[in-house]
Amino acid sequence: MRSIAPLLFAITLALTPGSAALAAGSSSKPANPELAQAEKLVDSGDYTGAIPLLEKVLAADPENADALNYLGFSQRKLGDQDAALKNYEAALAIDPEHRGANEYLGELYLEMNQLDRAEERLAVLDKACFFGCEEYTELKESIETYKAKQGS
Repeated sequence: MRSIAPLLFAITLALTPGSAALAAGSSSKPANPELAQAEKLVDSGDYTGAIPLLEKVLAADPENADALNYLGFSQRKLGDQDAALKNYEAALAIDPEHRGANEYLGELYLEMNQLDRAEERLAVLDKACFFGCEEYTELKESIETYKAKQGS
C-alpha cells in the first residue's frame, strides 16, 4: 500500500494562501514590481543594475527578507563579501528559515573557507525543507564540491 503523505502534502500546499511564494523560498509578502524587476536583473546576471532597485525596495520596506537576500547575492557576486554577509544575516534575522538566504550564506561561507558554518546552514535547510528543496540540494552539492577540492 502506497503512502498518501505526498498527496496530502500537495493538497495542503495547493490550498495554502501564498503557497507559491513559500514554495519558492521567499516570504509571503505581496508581489512588489521593483523587487520582481530586480529579481529578473539578478537572474540575468546584472547585479549592478539590480542593487539600486533592491535598495529602493528596502528603503520602503526594510524588513523585506527577499530584497535583503537578493541584495546580498548581488553584492557577493560582485565581490563584496562583507556587505553580502551583513545582508544575508539581516534577512535571516527577519526570517531564520529563509531558504535562499540560508543557501547563499552557506555558499558565502564556503568562499570564506568556513566549511563548518556552511554545514550549519545546510542543517537549517534540512529542517526547513521537510520534503527537500532546491536550496538544500544546491548547497549540499556546493559543500561536496568544496570538500572534494580540499581533499577532505
